Amino acid sequence: MTVGRFTPETTRLDDAARAGWLYYVAGNTQDEIARKLGVSRQTAQRLVATAVSERLVKVRLDHPIGRCMDLAGALTERFGLRMCEIVPSDPEAPGLLTGAAIAAAAELERVLKSDGPKIIALGTGRALKATVEQLPRMSCPQHRIVSLLGNMMSDGSATPYNATIAMAERVGATHYPYPLPVLARDHGELAVLHAQEAVRNTIALGQKADLTLVGIGQMGRSAPLVVDGFVPPQEMDALVAAGATGEITSWIFDGTGHVIDCEVNSRVASVPLPKAAERLVIAVAVGDVKRPALAAALHGRLVNGLITNEAMAEGLLAAR
Repeated sequence: MTVGRFTPETTRLDDAARAGWLYYVAGNTQDEIARKLGVSRQTAQRLVATAVSERLVKVRLDHPIGRCMDLAGALTERFGLRMCEIVPSDPEAPGLLTGAAIAAAAELERVLKSDGPKIIALGTGRALKATVEQLPRMSCPQHRIVSLLGNMMSDGSATPYNATIAMAERVGATHYPYPLPVLARDHGELAVLHAQEAVRNTIALGQKADLTLVGIGQMGRSAPLVVDGFVPPQEMDALVAAGATGEITSWIFDGTGHVIDCEVNSRVASVPLPKAAERLVIAVAVGDVKRPALAAALHGRLVNGLITNEAMAEGLLAAR
């Protein structure tokens, strides 16, 4: 099945274009290209050759990936990012998740291929669910997959977009699903929930993750917090009026990327937001509706990695 612009042929040319850019523009050796792309030296050699044979390389890279890599470089410089991956946008569907999900899955796969044990922490949402669906089946019993937020609705039913269990089953890793509601009823209940030994252990693991992958939630009545039934529309209106701009793992922040003092945040059961300066925290987000929230998260250094598409990248760079 073909989804948008992403087919086996475009994926092959994307890989070749990436290798061509690294070799002819960035001046990498084939050994360096192999390491950066996570392939063998022979494969890197073939990809560079393909870039030439398909006429992707002229004076400059004649392929959308070249523009994507330029955008990634500009975003990295502006926001001090540790990693940035920009994928081509579908002009007819700039909010399509497929390309970003494939790129995020490739980043996860790179970490999962490590022989040494790694801790991978996940948020929740549609972007991460789509990412996990792009992962190949693997056997990674040495790794641990940790959820950063509760996986239960207030009535005890499972949240529909929790990615931790699905990923752990797909790659054969131990997982820590964080069996709490997304929001406690009040501060007293939250204290009781956080006092549980299993919860304390999960929080500790989440805070020392080698890789953290999160989605970005926008504010307003289309926000996941409203659509999924956690925050009433009227309460969301009040939050927006108070400056709420976005959320990561249900922690609501303002336009400068600072977590705000509000009633919802006083009941959030999620693992405290990681310090992005200390560990790799990657946001996966597409769609113009999420741009203000993503921009705030980048400005506030809530994340230091980004996987998105051209349309979002251009919007972020155009904003002052």
